[in-house]
Amino acid sequence: MTTQQYQFPKDFWWGSATSATQIEGAADEGGRGKNIWDYWYEIEPERFYNQVGPEYTSDFYHRYQEDIALMKEYGHNSFRLSISWSRLIPGGTGEVNQEAVSFYNHVIDELIKQGIEPFVNLFHFDMPLELQEIGGWENRDVTDMYQQYAKTAFELFGDRVKKWFTFNEPIVPVEGGYLYNFHYPNIVDAKRAFQVAYHTIIAHAKAVKAFKELDIKDGKIGIILNLTPSYPRSDHPADKKAAHIADLFFNRSFLDPAVLGHYPKDLIQLLAEYSHLPHTKDGDAALIKENTIDLLGVNYYQPRRVKAKEHLPNPHGPFMPDWFFDNYEMPGRRMNEYRGWEIYEKGIYDIMINLKDNYHNIDSFISENGMGVQNEERFIVDGQIQDDYRITFIRDHLKWLHQAMEEGCHARGYHLWTTMDNWSWANAYKNRYGFFSVNLETKERTPKKSAHWFKRISEENGFDEEK
Repeated sequence: MTTQQYQFPKDFWWGSATSATQIEGAADEGGRGKNIWDYWYEIEPERFYNQVGPEYTSDFYHRYQEDIALMKEYGHNSFRLSISWSRLIPGGTGEVNQEAVSFYNHVIDELIKQGIEPFVNLFHFDMPLELQEIGGWENRDVTDMYQQYAKTAFELFGDRVKKWFTFNEPIVPVEGGYLYNFHYPNIVDAKRAFQVAYHTIIAHAKAVKAFKELDIKDGKIGIILNLTPSYPRSDHPADKKAAHIADLFFNRSFLDPAVLGHYPKDLIQLLAEYSHLPHTKDGDAALIKENTIDLLGVNYYQPRRVKAKEHLPNPHGPFMPDWFFDNYEMPGRRMNEYRGWEIYEKGIYDIMINLKDNYHNIDSFISENGMGVQNEERFIVDGQIQDDYRITFIRDHLKWLHQAMEEGCHARGYHLWTTMDNWSWANAYKNRYGFFSVNLETKERTPKKSAHWFKRISEENGFDEEK
């Protein structure tokens, strides 16, 4: 029996990721304004699992010192959080909330004190309610308000925070809010969806421009994209075309402008053919071209498998990306039965090779990867959740990431989603993802088996495996 070594570079980023709305809680404390999640829960609590809303979540607002101590103890050298726009600038524009400044300063300082580098993201699905009421990302003016918010954050925290991200998974508010009705404002209108996507890129480019003008010492700015490789059912040209179009809509619509500085020509042609191009302004192309990113965060959970369309779209139904492909369930695929997602570890390798070959081998890292499981208390032995399934999931994805790095891909780190069990949008606490379980009554944190395993691989900067 031989031993295979998976050794990572000495400065590899080991850590986890969170978002403000999902962990902070304290929704009515510290001068925070409302965001769309607070409002949606107020008007339609039945759309949320067990009718659990975002008011309390995991209470990071009050427990951040304890949580950061756990991160330190269990192998983190980096940690991604997001700033809540509606906490820092209630209403989205105007006066800065000094209580929020104090809170984020304390969090950043505590991370640095514990030797954990803060990675800060500016927008994670949480539009301030007042800005949604004037159209959200449909309204071009909101892109200027976002730029001012971003500039404020850079000026307040950029002396200590060197890794910044404009958006997390910007395709999700497009899909959820404007195509498939699983996020507020629950609109089903592709024309408006594409305008939202376009203005998001404009907002992103304006924030990158503001960042570069500030010239933060050692600062890097990026975006975090959920890249979901589109695999065709077969090599038949019709299946391959279906996969290509799915890739254009769900990956390249943000990846190309963010990294290359322009949109794919065939996406523009497709939208033009169906009269769904967004409104643009003179100077937009130059703005996007001149403000590409330094660092790409890659969220990877599952592949997308597609096949050629089997039935013509409903000519009277709304235009949808799905007009051009059908989802394909590959026989024999391995599933996370709790989440309904396929487990396909090689996808992480395929993403990295694509970035190497087609996106200047941009510096990147796995900014989210993880496995949600229901009712994890079933796996408690001697007071600890024995989440061997999560350890296997992480390890097998790391193997493929290691292979990509061996082949020259510029991958810099791995962050698990997520640090502690958190509130997950409409799913609330249905699926648990964290290294640390959270008791919903007492908010007590308890390390799972995976936390102990992660501590070891972080300390050893890798792991060995017998073959």
